[in-house]
Amino acid sequence: MDIAAFIARRIAFNQQRSFSRFIIRLSVGATVISVMVMILTLAFTSGFQKTVSQKVFSFWGHIRVQSFESARVAIAEEMPVLRNDSVMQLPAINPAIRHVQAFATKNAILKTSETIEGVLFKGIEPQYDFNSINSFLVEGRWISFTDSGYSSEINLSAHTAAQLKLKVNDQVLIYFIQPGAPPRPRKLTVAGIFKTGIEEYDKLIAIGDLKLVQRLNNWDQEQIGGYEMLLHDYRQMETVSEDIVPYLPQGLQSNSIKAIFPNIFDWLALQDKTLFIVLGIMVAIAVLNLITCLLILVLERTRMVGILKALGARNGTVQKIFWFHGAIITGTGLLFGNLLGFLILWLQEKYGFIKLPEDAYYISQAAVDIVWWQILAVNIGTFMVCFLILLIPTFIVKRVQPVKAIQFR
Repeated sequence: MDIAAFIARRIAFNQQRSFSRFIIRLSVGATVISVMVMILTLAFTSGFQKTVSQKVFSFWGHIRVQSFESARVAIAEEMPVLRNDSVMQLPAINPAIRHVQAFATKNAILKTSETIEGVLFKGIEPQYDFNSINSFLVEGRWISFTDSGYSSEINLSAHTAAQLKLKVNDQVLIYFIQPGAPPRPRKLTVAGIFKTGIEEYDKLIAIGDLKLVQRLNNWDQEQIGGYEMLLHDYRQMETVSEDIVPYLPQGLQSNSIKAIFPNIFDWLALQDKTLFIVLGIMVAIAVLNLITCLLILVLERTRMVGILKALGARNGTVQKIFWFHGAIITGTGLLFGNLLGFLILWLQEKYGFIKLPEDAYYISQAAVDIVWWQILAVNIGTFMVCFLILLIPTFIVKRVQPVKAIQFR
């Protein structure tokens, strides 16, 4: 039996009332809270960044391919470009690309008997990846397409529908703005209502048939506004955007959505800095509490150290007692910190009790995304830092003289 481990366990689980017992519990509690907060911070920050990023990607893809002229403005009507098979075949050339889809937009005004609302009408095709936006549909369905002519249906945002007091299956008059000509009206049926939580989308975008945009602009079937590309991994969008340039037809330009909406992504990147600050503070709290606990423990157990040395115990044996004791405190804190952290994350995913103002954060409740290597790194990092801290009392133990220690009160 390892005598150092035995003594460390007796000290750690001693039921007698003492000041060191209170300090030990306080140190364990501080470690539990620190680990729990670090796990929650990592999961909530990752979930927030992932959810908001996916919302931004959902309606405009990860990469947009347009004419040079159209790429100058983030969201506006595009100059027409010709369909090109080389663009549609890019997924075969670059496996990072998951899907390519055509689109075109046109400024329009929606009118009811009571009010009007300006929108950017986004025309899409049947090949559009509705899976990427299905989570935003709150009522009805996405528009359906016809083989002949254009679809007479439209999808509106919840904000626009509320402003116009429209419901699913209601009809709305839409006027398309024509430069140098009177607006051209069309009557469309509301097929479904969506809500992204991103103000720039919900106050602006309406979805309809690309064929309608082509007819209004007097384009033929081979003319479109541009292409959207969806990737398997959004973190590769800037690299892929540069890699596909040699394969694009002359006159076309690729832009990552990060370059189009830099403010949103700069804001998301700022969350990482906040994350490191919180992690640093929590580690500091755990370390300071452990140092305080061990120093008080050494002072309270000075007579014990003197007796052990007088009985022939070596410095290494006495040092191991405090190493084991520190490991028990740290291990207990890590165990219950992880359990409590994961319990809160599970409750949040199941019940969503942590609410957020959607107009400020783009999401209505805190999103959870557990990145396991980050959780593992927090646990290993915390344990390693605390282990290094355990070296401090060992230097004190070495200096303890048995005679003086036994007389210590």
